[in-house]
Amino acid sequence: MSVPLVRAIVCCVAILPIAPFAAAQDRRLIWSDEFNGAPGSPPDPTKWVYELGGNGWGNHELEVYTDNRGNSHLDGRGHLVIQALEPTPGKFTSARLKTQGKFAFEYGRVEARIRIPFGQGIWPAFWMLGADVNRKAWPACGEIDIMENIGREPDIVHGTVHGPGYSGGDGISKPFRISAGRFADDYHIYAVEWMPDRMEFQVDGQTYHTVTPGSLPAGAKWVYEHPFYLILNLAVGGEWPSNPDKTTEFPQVMLVDYVRVYAR
Repeated sequence: MSVPLVRAIVCCVAILPIAPFAAAQDRRLIWSDEFNGAPGSPPDPTKWVYELGGNGWGNHELEVYTDNRGNSHLDGRGHLVIQALEPTPGKFTSARLKTQGKFAFEYGRVEARIRIPFGQGIWPAFWMLGADVNRKAWPACGEIDIMENIGREPDIVHGTVHGPGYSGGDGISKPFRISAGRFADDYHIYAVEWMPDRMEFQVDGQTYHTVTPGSLPAGAKWVYEHPFYLILNLAVGGEWPSNPDKTTEFPQVMLVDYVRVYAR
């Protein structure tokens, strides 16, 4: 996410080092979740763990992340539901799921088909964090934001990388604007093609942002040569989106059809 973050840290990571990604015909699916399961069941615990708690997450966010079924569950139709609620006025709960300790990888294509919500103060994201975060901390571990949206801009998503010397508001970022309507109107495929010396951010197969070591500030380090793990979350409030207002409706729902990781 695109401002400085304080990360909760757990256990060591089982990693899958992967050869650099090349042509599309060489893709090999190495990990996925299609979110098939009974209505109301939790996300697959062999693939996902919960990040729990409040404390603002370094961004002055308002939500408390829980593992309650009201905040995350399968809908029985092949979707993960991540839901932000306002159980009492001005108090918000939501969910943040990650593969830390379950799955991490190096190089390839990552994509998810997601229908995001919209509304002032709403902040859905699909992103990755360096698996060495326990040892190096953020931003030295690196961060790859495949998709972020702030709800007051329903027709724009952002792709961003963060590292030492280019983090928070100085992340290397670019917006993508949909040609008509809002991203919340339908599902879209958000992806990054991650290679040793290059990252290409895509929406629905269209590359809109390319980052290479030459994109970084002078003297800054390229910190994307090691495994990363996946994160899905729906935040409420924070320095970038600002807080909900009287126009913001709850619940806010983020629907994830699938997440897939391909290697060469």
